[in-house]
Amino acid sequence: MTRPARILLADDHALVRQGVRLILDAEPDLTVVAEASDGAEAIDRAHGQDVDLAILDIAMPRRTGLQAARELSRLHPGLRTLMLTMYDNEQYFFEALKAGASGYVPKSVADRDLVEACRAALRDEPFIYPGAETTVIRAYLDRASTGDRLSARVITDREEEILKLVAEGHTSKEIARLLVISAKTVERHRANLLQKLGLRDRLELTRYAIRVGLIEP
Repeated sequence: MTRPARILLADDHALVRQGVRLILDAEPDLTVVAEASDGAEAIDRAHGQDVDLAILDIAMPRRTGLQAARELSRLHPGLRTLMLTMYDNEQYFFEALKAGASGYVPKSVADRDLVEACRAALRDEPFIYPGAETTVIRAYLDRASTGDRLSARVITDREEEILKLVAEGHTSKEIARLLVISAKTVERHRANLLQKLGLRDRLELTRYAIRVGLIEP
């Protein structure tokens, strides 16, 4: 008999993890073997566990699910990833695909669609929850017809890491220690962020981070 697919579940809310685990463990072909409370822990757990699929919340402390997905895609090319999110828009779908994920499932419909999404990801197929296809296709066609770049990322991965930590209230010295870089390098990245995004201060950086889903309000 084929063994159940082994799943790593990452979400910073214990009750969400508990509920999702109940849904998945009820299926004979799926089993949760590891949990993480943030993106950095998810990366660590993937190193120490034999897992087939990582389910990642988008907005988590230290590293977001999208940041973790990019890193896991680089470190473990055979590991499938799926985003579980409270955010329901096409921007996150395209960002998830670019990060190496198979798609995403809103938490509001997880009880209905998560199992199917897991099985699609394990087959290496993209998943978009029913009802969102029209919105995503229309957005894609609208942007393509006007020549707009699709879901272009303005900032680098490192700048995104620093933006998240700044928005979480960390000082430059704390960020330097967490990322093992100099405080001067942190300040340079922070200045670049303000310039690229056309923002003025930490408060505006924090508002931007909330708007793009790096942290929760």
